[in-house]
Amino acid sequence: MMSPSGFIGLRFEQLRSLIKWIGIVVPMAAVVGSLCALFLWGLDRATQARFSFPWLIYGMPIAGFLMVQAYQRFGRSAEGGNNLIVEQIHEPGGGVPLRMAPFILITTVLTHLVGGSAGREGTAVQLGGSIASAFAKTFKLSPADIRIVLMAGIAAGFGAVFGTPIAGAVFALEVLTIGRMQYEALLPCLMAAIAGDWSCHAWGIEHTHYSINYLANVSETSGFHLNALLLLKVVAAGVLFGLAARFFSEFSHLVSAAYKAICPYAPLRPVIASAILIGLVFALGTREYLGLGVWSPNPADATIAGFFLPGRVDHWSWLWKTIFTVVTLSSGFKGGEVTPLFFIGAALGNALAVVFGAPSDLFAGLGFVAVFAGATNTPLACMIMGIELFGSLHAVYIAVACFVAYLCSGHSSIYMAQRLGTPKTAAAFIPPDLSVRQVRDLNVQAFGDFVDRVQARSSRLPLPTKKVENMARHTLTHKEIGMVRIYLKPREKAVGTGSRLFGGRPLYRELVIQAKAAGIMNATAHHTHFGYSNRGKLEDEGYEISNPDLTMCVELIAPRAELEEFCRTHGDMLKRKVIVYKHIEHWDLTGDVVKIDEALRA
Repeated sequence: MMSPSGFIGLRFEQLRSLIKWIGIVVPMAAVVGSLCALFLWGLDRATQARFSFPWLIYGMPIAGFLMVQAYQRFGRSAEGGNNLIVEQIHEPGGGVPLRMAPFILITTVLTHLVGGSAGREGTAVQLGGSIASAFAKTFKLSPADIRIVLMAGIAAGFGAVFGTPIAGAVFALEVLTIGRMQYEALLPCLMAAIAGDWSCHAWGIEHTHYSINYLANVSETSGFHLNALLLLKVVAAGVLFGLAARFFSEFSHLVSAAYKAICPYAPLRPVIASAILIGLVFALGTREYLGLGVWSPNPADATIAGFFLPGRVDHWSWLWKTIFTVVTLSSGFKGGEVTPLFFIGAALGNALAVVFGAPSDLFAGLGFVAVFAGATNTPLACMIMGIELFGSLHAVYIAVACFVAYLCSGHSSIYMAQRLGTPKTAAAFIPPDLSVRQVRDLNVQAFGDFVDRVQARSSRLPLPTKKVENMARHTLTHKEIGMVRIYLKPREKAVGTGSRLFGGRPLYRELVIQAKAAGIMNATAHHTHFGYSNRGKLEDEGYEISNPDLTMCVELIAPRAELEEFCRTHGDMLKRKVIVYKHIEHWDLTGDVVKIDEALRA
């Protein structure tokens, strides 16, 4: 039981931590929110100018060339964008450069001025990350605190640019690792998102309001509103939303790789993209897929707000917006993907509502958040965003659509630095903490091996392009095992292993010897250099003579039953020792390496 002094000390430490984060996070978020307000104001003015002066789209090649050239010459690491921020949160190192803020703000506004199909979330996140990194350097924060303040910067930018502070806070916690939340930053992120949103509103910035009129006249006290048939339709739509999200992510990576293969000189890639976009504008006879797609002076244009209106049927706008956005962003133009994803989701929801015979405004709203959930692997944040934007009346439908889309989007993401904490299905044997980029590389390698095998079997000849003569055929199996760590001191002796004069064999050596005799899978003794045990005093390694009181540990790895039997058998040596058990898994690769000609005959 904790003593009164210990309880008071813990509360005091929590209060000190809260005051510290208020002093750092709130001013940082206020700066981020103000910059987001400036950005949104500039974005609105650029969009109005593009509508007023249609000839501005012919400046797209020049604008794209200049912005990529500027990033290469002056931006340096700022080119990493959102992925750089995510990487710095996972592994703090060089930090996020402050120059990222002006670079991304100016280039995103320029992209929209000339008609590039892009969003605003990427800009807000990068503004938040760069300002947060500057605050971290100013206050000389530790690596652990840098991670938290960078997450708070993401929350501030996201909450400010969309007017959804709770979703912004959860997004910052959820976006880093698929299937794992970073709860240590929960309160700082919430404070940052709220402060950022307030600061943005304080400058007079208003966000676009969307409403779902389905059941709008039903009061909260009218009873249960969930419709079983409609829920099944939502599940089916969620599957398609997830597939659309995966298509967007994979298509983006494919087009980006194609640009690099076709044109090694980066500043020319947006010039090629400009020619494609302008050609599509003339081929389709419309400019409705340029820019954000939130509003248009032409009522006939496809817009996000228009998909919520009754009577509008639009079957293919989601696909055209996908093409316009991928062509724009993959080439080097700047901006985010999220607002175009809102457009794509709302348009797809509108089209599916006609197919399923469902309310078009409800399905537009579900697609709005569900495609975003699938493309970023943030189902909780998107569910909360849906509730913040559309109200809680349809919370169940929103949750189902977001969660199903998340599951069906696979291990893909628009953020390549996002890591995989927990696979979406138990059948996915993927090593933990790989980035999405590494997961994609594994998938590409596996697909290439499959194609090679098919080609080899069909031709019955070795492939001429293969440089190796052997082909591996391995199967990965895993089984549950355990690990025990026994903490002791190097000077301790094992009873009964020596004479009175010499005192016996060191206990850590005897434990390893006995583990070998018992058939334990692994047994190792780890020496330490600095630490303490059992709440004792800190012990340090001596410079000339080893410290006999510095705690070390013996680590045993085997099935749990064997470890329990070992501890019971050698209980006389383990009395009053700190013993820690941990569940782990043993991975084993089975199979042989065979010659290609043997594989062909198999």
